[in-house]
Amino acid sequence: MTIDSEILEQPTRRGLLGLPQAPMFSEAQKLSHRQLFASASTLTAAVAASVQSAQASTDKSNDIIYMSATKLAGLIRAKKVSALEAVDAYIARQLDVNDRLNAVVMNCYERAREEAKALDEKAAKGQFVGALHGVPMTIKDSLDTEGVITTGATFGRQQYIPEKDATVVARVRKEGAILLGKTNTPEFTLGGLGGITAASNLLFGASHNPYDLARTTSGSSGGAGAIVAAGGAAFDIGSDWGGSIRGPANHNGIAGIKPTSIRVPRTGHIVDYGGIFDLWQQLGPMCRRVEDIALITPIISGPDYRDASCSPVPWADPAKVNLKKLRVAYCVDNRATGEAATDEDTKKVVRQVAKWLNGDVASVTEDAPQEILERLRDARMAMSTGDGGAFYQRLADRWGTKNISPQRKARMATAVPISSAAMVEAWEKQDLCKAQMLDWMKSYDVFVCPTSNKPAQLIDGPSSPPNNSPDGWPYTGVFNSTGWPSVVVRCGSSADGKLPIGLQILAAPWREDICIAVASFIESQSGGWKKPPI
Repeated sequence: MTIDSEILEQPTRRGLLGLPQAPMFSEAQKLSHRQLFASASTLTAAVAASVQSAQASTDKSNDIIYMSATKLAGLIRAKKVSALEAVDAYIARQLDVNDRLNAVVMNCYERAREEAKALDEKAAKGQFVGALHGVPMTIKDSLDTEGVITTGATFGRQQYIPEKDATVVARVRKEGAILLGKTNTPEFTLGGLGGITAASNLLFGASHNPYDLARTTSGSSGGAGAIVAAGGAAFDIGSDWGGSIRGPANHNGIAGIKPTSIRVPRTGHIVDYGGIFDLWQQLGPMCRRVEDIALITPIISGPDYRDASCSPVPWADPAKVNLKKLRVAYCVDNRATGEAATDEDTKKVVRQVAKWLNGDVASVTEDAPQEILERLRDARMAMSTGDGGAFYQRLADRWGTKNISPQRKARMATAVPISSAAMVEAWEKQDLCKAQMLDWMKSYDVFVCPTSNKPAQLIDGPSSPPNNSPDGWPYTGVFNSTGWPSVVVRCGSSADGKLPIGLQILAAPWREDICIAVASFIESQSGGWKKPPI
């Protein structure tokens, strides 16, 4: 059965204003879908088992703290590295660099060591928990972690200890991943000190970029991006409401994915599911290598029957994508008229990627739906600010936060609420633009564009337009509105060679396989992640 037919066959109900809500399943259908995902889980485990050898990884690194999670898992499975050795190596790296990065804000080292010892005992008996057996990770501080303080960077949760893991955390732990600690983010992941383009808050301060400690990590998954890039974790899981995985992946030179909207459950994230912004929020892994995105994303995907929107859509294998058949569109500047243009370093990287693709795909065309993107940005901006900051205030009230981040407080003070009729109109305009974007995409299979207008800027420098934009990142927020999958991978560097530049590889909904396949090809040309000087 093809992906399209699977999607069409799913019965759905229409919620407020006709937006898709959770599938309305009978008990028999629920059982059928649970069986589907049980089968999918078995398949994923089988696929994972086939790649869990060092030889299956294309990563050439031989250093535990810099190799891909896929390669490390293979070495552990081959009993060439123990889980405890891996955990100790990553803990040592965190202790070495985190006082400068301020990326990990909470640790659970002793628990991690105990879990590693238990996994090694199992391995000695030939028993392996799953595809990530013994692989050390960090998790963004906005995702609940059982027994480990999870603040969401807000005062009201400064001593909050969840009783259970967020769904995505539970799923990677079930596959054997070991949590080392929590990574820095702005308050509620929605901005605060430094806005959405920095990982900074009143509780922990700012995270720093491993390629230049004076520069931003981007946000909101900035601590995740920094510690993964610096070799302090094999991977992290971030969240993306307006560019919060893709921005940090870009600025820290790693790979990250924003999956298709509602593929991955948001249960246990501080901004979870429901409401007018429901379809904007997505969770995804952040790694040094694209092969890890292909390994981890299907593990965390699929309904948990708590997230009211998450859908049971099959995962397509990136290895089966035929690059020769792909039609690629690209643009060097996808910002709306009047906004600061993309810098020359980033444009040069986009053009280089287009040259790499030319000849290895069916066609490469410079094209972008600029007018649709501009209307989509306008609709998103109206929706983002139209409630006058009530959405953010409700989050603060829910957790008892009185001392809200000053930058967010200032924005809330100047936000002018619009009428319910105007909000509905903006919502309808967004959905119209989403349909028009799909129509434009019929001519292409892949869209490649910048992630940001510049590489990482100074933390204490002048605010660039993305810092002040109510719709998050103007380059990225529109694709939260469309719900399209996007993979960011390092494709080049600034002119001085010091700062990473990554691009977005986008495809139509549910085609993560295409995004990953193209990103993997680009990574093979550019070299992808490079060791930072820290």
